[in-house]
Amino acid sequence: MESETFPIPEEILNGRGTERLHKVVRHLVPDCHVRFVLSESGSAKGAAMVTALAQRLESQRKEIDDTLATFALSPTQLQEVKAKMRVELERGLKKDSHPTASVKMLPTYVYRTPDGTERGKYLALDLGGTNFRVLVVKIQMLSYFHICLNKILLFQLFDLIVQCISDFLDYMGMKNTRLPLGFTFSFPCNQTGIDKGDLVSWTKGFKATDCEGYDVVDMLREAIKRRNEFDLDIVAIVNDTVGTMMTCAYEDPKCQIGLIAGTGSNVCYMEEMNNIEFVEGDEGQMCVNTEWGGFGENDNTEDIRTRYDREVDGGSLNPGKQRFEKMTSGMYLGEIVRQILIDLTKRGLLFRGRITERLKTKGIFETKFLSQIESDRLALLQVRSILQSLGLDSTCDDSIIVKEVCGAVSRRAAQLCGAGMAAVVDKIRENRGLDHLEITVGVDGTLYKLHPHFSTILKDTVRELAPNCKVDFILSEDGSGKGAALITAVIDKYLYAMRFSDETLRDIMARFRREMENGLGRDTNPTATVKMLPTFVRSIPDGSEKGDFIALDLGGSNFRILRVKVSHEKKQTVQMENQIYETPEDIIQGSGSRLFDHVAECLGDFMEKQKIKDKKLPMGFTFSFPCAHSKLDEAVLLTWTKRFKASGVEGMDVVKLLNKAIKKRGDYDADIMAVVNDTVGTMMTCGFDDQRCEVGIIIGTGTNACYMEELRHIDMVEGDEGRMCINTEWGAFGDDGTLEDIRTEFDREIDRGSLNPGKQLFEKMVSGMYMGELVRLILVKMAKEGLLFEGRITPELLTKGTFETKHVSAIEKSKEGLTKAKEILTRLGVEPSEDDCIAVQHVCTIVSFRSANLIAATLGAILTRVKDNKNSPRLRTTVGIDGSLYKMHPQYARRLHKTVRRLVPESDVRFLLSESGSGKGAAMVTAWASRKCPSACPGWLFVGDPV
Repeated sequence: MESETFPIPEEILNGRGTERLHKVVRHLVPDCHVRFVLSESGSAKGAAMVTALAQRLESQRKEIDDTLATFALSPTQLQEVKAKMRVELERGLKKDSHPTASVKMLPTYVYRTPDGTERGKYLALDLGGTNFRVLVVKIQMLSYFHICLNKILLFQLFDLIVQCISDFLDYMGMKNTRLPLGFTFSFPCNQTGIDKGDLVSWTKGFKATDCEGYDVVDMLREAIKRRNEFDLDIVAIVNDTVGTMMTCAYEDPKCQIGLIAGTGSNVCYMEEMNNIEFVEGDEGQMCVNTEWGGFGENDNTEDIRTRYDREVDGGSLNPGKQRFEKMTSGMYLGEIVRQILIDLTKRGLLFRGRITERLKTKGIFETKFLSQIESDRLALLQVRSILQSLGLDSTCDDSIIVKEVCGAVSRRAAQLCGAGMAAVVDKIRENRGLDHLEITVGVDGTLYKLHPHFSTILKDTVRELAPNCKVDFILSEDGSGKGAALITAVIDKYLYAMRFSDETLRDIMARFRREMENGLGRDTNPTATVKMLPTFVRSIPDGSEKGDFIALDLGGSNFRILRVKVSHEKKQTVQMENQIYETPEDIIQGSGSRLFDHVAECLGDFMEKQKIKDKKLPMGFTFSFPCAHSKLDEAVLLTWTKRFKASGVEGMDVVKLLNKAIKKRGDYDADIMAVVNDTVGTMMTCGFDDQRCEVGIIIGTGTNACYMEELRHIDMVEGDEGRMCINTEWGAFGDDGTLEDIRTEFDREIDRGSLNPGKQLFEKMVSGMYMGELVRLILVKMAKEGLLFEGRITPELLTKGTFETKHVSAIEKSKEGLTKAKEILTRLGVEPSEDDCIAVQHVCTIVSFRSANLIAATLGAILTRVKDNKNSPRLRTTVGIDGSLYKMHPQYARRLHKTVRRLVPESDVRFLLSESGSGKGAAMVTAWASRKCPSACPGWLFVGDPV
């Protein structure tokens, strides 16, 4: 312990009592104004105040306890729930009472569980809850279940499902394989066969029209037939509970019950055929889908329903229906808690009596918050942090109360499920005439998996209510490792939001086409996001180019300098020598003078090594940023992109800035005759090899496109004859909100953390600079929700930029991708399972596939414009492409080409990879410039103009 002594002057110590006390205090704490108040009534009044406060707190505590007591179920009440459930199970099986039974007991026509002899490869769909899934199951499953995708609430539900199947089969390379298909359809269906199911009614928020009362298998078959791209043998339709039971039965032959405890709640089990009166046959067993979510619709649970249950029911899409599900499933528990919190706050028992607007928002308190708040490892301070993230200004006392509320609601849900399960296992025991039953329940669902106490309470309740049954619970891993991983990979709706139908892609084409028109118009160009900048390049190479040229290529953290020699001794040949120089981050983010001094220094070094410092060679400058041209050798930078932020450059002519830096050195001279964008350079490079090339695209760190436009359509440039290359600067597509409906929460997070928020939004959705970060953000969210890595998140995974786009390319390689995924995730501190690796691979696929599809849509708009300009029934053209993403990603090019051909069917498009980058193209432009205007190219320079 450390201390310090302060002396008190003698005159203070010698004062009177109270005066002395006051002076001592003022002396020791001179910066504080302390007021002394004399108690007129001694300490008795204070004691009374403490007593009054204690009484008020005790009264408040009693109110809270009384509220939560309505959720506490006594052993007697649980026995009554079990008995009532048992009655409804029996009523659902009887021919006479089945129509009015709240528990529908639907036959599934599944007569047995797996016995281990199943072999083969199967396709499976899983529609139900918040996700729709698609996967391939190999060897280890029956043909009537498994595969994953996302939930849709549209009239064209089955057409969209088939679109997703098509994409999945394309991704798996199985379009020409006719596989048996199992359809997991997690809604009440009347089945008359294993492959027939008439939808009784939608549940879990689904409301797609023209489906109820119809055979969903027929609707799926018709949608497949309309698409006419592949054929599937639909063998079976089953409920998700049946799928769960069958999955677990493969691992444990005693598994004869399936339980879903997640977004919805349901149970199936193997019933004796002689008890199912409305199905023919008395021998053997059949799996019955209980649809126990409807339990209580005949008011036999009214004694345990609370006013909060009634409020949630009244505000649902199906008031009066699925009452048991609304008390037990993840879709509603968070909303029940929210209703309780509002009530307690109104009564002044929570949050100082203040109800925030966010607390008034339906659905704001998600069921996952219950799982987080009830975690034994979560301190009250962390609970308070969760509440504050919901806009709730809470105290530690508030946190304790909210934790108690969550516990009361989730405990009741688990106990009710346990009471229902006890009814089922006791029925099975009695069916078989056994004194003691040993049986296994296969379980799936996020509530069971993620809630820290749900499974324990459920098991304890079953044990207490069915003492003559030994019940084991096995968690469903959804069959093979690949099946489980793909389910995980697409488990959230945001991944579906990254997949587009052809209809959506054509809509994006139309939007981009309108933006092109705006950019070309004199009046609309100032407000257009796609700037459509004239380049003053009037044609592609024609084979007559020759000479010795220097080309600079600046567009990323590295830039190239090339020497290009074009000769015509026997045939036209091109010799190139180049060197790559690094541009440090401090220069990229520094001043413009430092940037161009650095370029000039590297150019001097290159010329020194080439021994051409004494020569004044024509020079082309590939400058890969949006510039306004008034002639070929002038380029005014409009805005930096791709992390560049060098000051004092925007609004300036970059040619003048570079000339100034070269002149300041004084050790060599240069004649910069042409400035082109990298897309123009790419088009010209490929045009040297294929004179049909009239479009150039970059798909790398950044993305952009150029194409040859009719001069008569370019309002900003005088003249109507001939063509001119237009630099679209399509990276800014969507900056005006045009793409808001297809941007995801991850796109917005990427944008917020960028150097230029609100700008280059299209580029941030598709380019290599952002793709890896998009994947990282998705993986972090999935891990936080317990869907990956067992919920573990490492500091490395949380660090921006650690998941690079090159990792996406490596992970998507067909043979070694999963091995690469494990290596990469291990370097990020994650210990991934095989399922995790497959899930991550699928996330990478979704993100990169979206990029290819969006690029295909914008390119499709350009190609249709070129076709219309030519007034030709069929377009024959070549697209020159460069960029690391296009080159290095193993699947990207194939996906892009296929989608373009689908979106622009009346075309023969050749995609030509630029083997020597855009520098060669800049040299080709310079060759024309030096031949047509050898002095200084005053005024316009139209490359390709006749002499």
